[in-house]
Amino acid sequence: MKKTLIATGLAALMALPTAVNAADYVIDTNGAHASVNFKVSHLGYSFIKGRFNDFSGNFSYDSNDVAASTVNVTVNTRSLDSNHAERDKHIRSDDFINASKFTSATFTSTGVQDKGDGTLDIMGDLTLHGVTKPITIAAEFVGEGQDPWGGYRVGFVGNTRLELKDFNIPVMGTSSYVDMELHVEGIRQ
Repeated sequence: MKKTLIATGLAALMALPTAVNAADYVIDTNGAHASVNFKVSHLGYSFIKGRFNDFSGNFSYDSNDVAASTVNVTVNTRSLDSNHAERDKHIRSDDFINASKFTSATFTSTGVQDKGDGTLDIMGDLTLHGVTKPITIAAEFVGEGQDPWGGYRVGFVGNTRLELKDFNIPVMGTSSYVDMELHVEGIRQ
């Protein structure tokens, strides 16, 4: 009888679908362990660097099935900060990103390609300045593991170049593009 119960139990376990390793993460903006940064040429002589101070997002990630990953991010465009109040006011104006009308930018992934050695391409739709266009973020896995507070975290960095004309944003001085640098640390939910 005991052998029959064990055999039945093993058969039932084997009939269950295999466990999914994907986990859902929230981007750690509360702990300031993530950032959305930009760099734009200033007159062709140097660069202006800045960031968006207010954003949120989440993602799903499975190191065994990277292609099944998803990403969703919303950025408050009014939080643009280049460390110069008057310049920020001008960039936020309708001369450029028109943050009072287009208060947020969103990114929703449409696919993730594992390129090997911890690198991946994240394809998705970026809505900025009222225009939605596909973009690709070249990303790199940084690491994952337990944190000191009993949670589990995973981190990535990513880069992409946005052509301003693609989003109907006027050229900024002599620059027709802006480079984005993204740092993302997620806390498993």
